[in-house]
Amino acid sequence: MPSRRPAAAALLLVLLAGCSAPSTSPTPPPDEVVSPVGGSALAPAEGAYLGLYYGDRPPVETDAAVGRTPQVHLTYVGWEDDWPRSAEVRGDVDRGQVSLVSWEPFGVDLADVVAGRHDAMLRERARAAARLERPVLLDLAAEMNEEEGWGGHDPGLYVAFYRHVHDVVAPVAGDRVEWVWAPNNVDSPGAPPALDYYPGDAYVDWTGIDGYNWGTEDDDHAWESFADVMGPMYEELEPLGKPVIVAETSSAEDGGSKAAWVAEVVPSLREEMPAVRALVWFDVDKERDWRIGSSPGAEAAVRALAADPYLAAEVP
Repeated sequence: MPSRRPAAAALLLVLLAGCSAPSTSPTPPPDEVVSPVGGSALAPAEGAYLGLYYGDRPPVETDAAVGRTPQVHLTYVGWEDDWPRSAEVRGDVDRGQVSLVSWEPFGVDLADVVAGRHDAMLRERARAAARLERPVLLDLAAEMNEEEGWGGHDPGLYVAFYRHVHDVVAPVAGDRVEWVWAPNNVDSPGAPPALDYYPGDAYVDWTGIDGYNWGTEDDDHAWESFADVMGPMYEELEPLGKPVIVAETSSAEDGGSKAAWVAEVVPSLREEMPAVRALVWFDVDKERDWRIGSSPGAEAAVRALAADPYLAAEVP
C-alpha cells in the first residue's frame, strides 16, 4: 500500500480490531460488555458515494477539477488527536460531506489499550463524537494485514484492541460513529490472512478495502485493472453482509492507460461488486503519482467518474 500520511504533517495513529485467532496476546475479559451495532444508517440503498483524500490541492480546487463536491472526505488522525472537534470534521459538516476518519495508532502498544490504559482519552473522544451533527465513518487501524501490521501481525491482539476501543467508545458515541474495518487488498507475505483480524459482526458496520494499481514502474508490480485490484478481497468480504467501502484507491500511470482504468471503475462496481457503497480516491503524489491530475486524460476520466449517476447517491 502507499504511505498515506501527508509529507508535511504528522496526522497519524489510530484504532481498529481484528478477528478471533489463536494467540497468547491479551483478549477481552469474559464479562466485557459487547455493544452490537445495528447496521449502517449512512450506507445508500443503491449506488455508491464518491470520496476524496484532498492531498494534492485545497478542497475547493479539487472539487472544481472533478466537477462537484464528493459525498465523503477522508482524513488521517493520530491516536491522541481530538478528531471529533477537528477543523476537518467541522469543515465536512459545513461542506455537506461525510467524514471518513482514519484513526491510526502509531507508537501505541495495543496491549496497553486492551488493558484500559487509554480509556480516559477514549471516553473523551466518545463524548465529543456524541455531540457531532452527523455520523462519521471511523476507520480504525486500517491495513492491519499488510504494511501497518498493528500489534505485530498478531490477530488476537488486534481483535482485542479493536473490540476494546469499540466497547469504550460505542456506548457513548452511539449512532454518531459507524465503524469501518478495512484491510489492504493483499496480505503481507507470511502474515495471517485478512479475515483472521476481523473483529466480528457486532463490532463492524462497514468492511473496507485499500488497494491500488501500482503499474509497471518497478519489477515488483504489474498493471492491474480495478477489478483485479479489488475483486479477490471483495469476494472475501461480501459474504459478511456489510456495506463495503473502497477506503483508498488510485492508479499509477506507467504500464497502461490510467484514464481507461478509471473508466472501468463504475462498470466493475455495478456488475461485479454491488455491495460497494462508497469509493474514495487517494489524491496525492507519493510512491506513484496517484493524483487526479497526474495527466489531462486521467483528470478528464475522474471528472467523468464523478458525473456518473451510480456515484450520485444522496447522503441521509
